[in-house]
Amino acid sequence: QIQLVESGGGSVQAGGSLTLSCEAVGLTYNNPSMAWFRQASGKEREGVAGVDRVGKSRYRDSVKDRFTVSKDTAKNILYLQMNSLKPDDTAVYYCAAGTWNGDPLNQDQYSSWGLGTQVTVSS
Repeated sequence: QIQLVESGGGSVQAGGSLTLSCEAVGLTYNNPSMAWFRQASGKEREGVAGVDRVGKSRYRDSVKDRFTVSKDTAKNILYLQMNSLKPDDTAVYYCAAGTWNGDPLNQDQYSSWGLGTQVTVSS
């Protein structure tokens, strides 16, 4: 059974930093496509940053200069370093993994999801 275990969420003030981690356990395939998505209260879930199966990263425009996504392929761990956080970044952040080799921010293609970790940024 595939499990995605997220950690690293919390509360920070605007301008602060957080690092999220997501470990994929029980995968039956190598080099998963993995990504972070987020869902703010009352809004739809949106893609934040991801890494496809060949190591190519993609970001949503609003985080491109502030967030860095990386993947430890040997351990199947996805990281998200978040700097210069803004109140608009407040959301539950979800990790996803799958065999999809296209756009890593295409959430419809992911078969495995974590339970989410809360990130709260205060002004």
